Amino acid sequence: MTATPVTYFKLVGAMAMWGGTWIAGRVIAQELPAPLLAAAFRFLIAGVLLAGFALATERAIPLPRSGREWGAVAGLALTGMFLYAVCFVYGLKSITAGRGALVVALNPVVAALVAWFVGQERMTPRKLAGIAIALLGSLMVIGNGDPLAFLHGAIGMGEWLIVGCVLCWTAYTFIGRSATKTLSPLAATLHASLVASILLAVTALIQGNIDLPGWSWRVWASVFFLAIGGTALGFTWFSDG
Repeated sequence: MTATPVTYFKLVGAMAMWGGTWIAGRVIAQELPAPLLAAAFRFLIAGVLLAGFALATERAIPLPRSGREWGAVAGLALTGMFLYAVCFVYGLKSITAGRGALVVALNPVVAALVAWFVGQERMTPRKLAGIAIALLGSLMVIGNGDPLAFLHGAIGMGEWLIVGCVLCWTAYTFIGRSATKTLSPLAATLHASLVASILLAVTALIQGNIDLPGWSWRVWASVFFLAIGGTALGFTWFSDG
């Protein structure tokens, strides 16, 4: 399948949405002692919105039809939503939104290297040069100006957690590429969001320290931005692309 301008628009649009998620995530991480319930609401709201959109446009909610498709949905929920959310909110407790977003510049680097390693994409000199530049830049950010800082343990837990986001997202990308061969991006994102919301809610309840009535309007605004822009639109456009 050949990429069209619409494909690139959706991918760039997803990146723009996700740029804002770092600010919203930082608000939640700083204001809530136990932020995973907010992440659960994020994916629950996104799943409900996507289900409503499916009913309005297709008159039905698309369902996975086989164990393989349900397995792909579970993989998407676990990697790109549940584990990513854990690394995301706890990483942002100790580093700034801008710093976290720069660390995540490793996403395309790792994805391109894995795609080349498993034989899905061909490596070219131009692509290799881009990977080297992006990798050096990310290591400079992670190491506060020292690209070799990780070799001698000079990197904090916040940075390592955001690197965890990168690894989770790489896994999500490859699972999503396989899943959307038979599932629509809408169906994949919808069901993965609902599964992730359950996993996050259960984990939040086990953790305790929940004060839902005490959430500020800033927290709720951040949750809705993450749900609508960062998940319902961002994840669907990314999977479609």
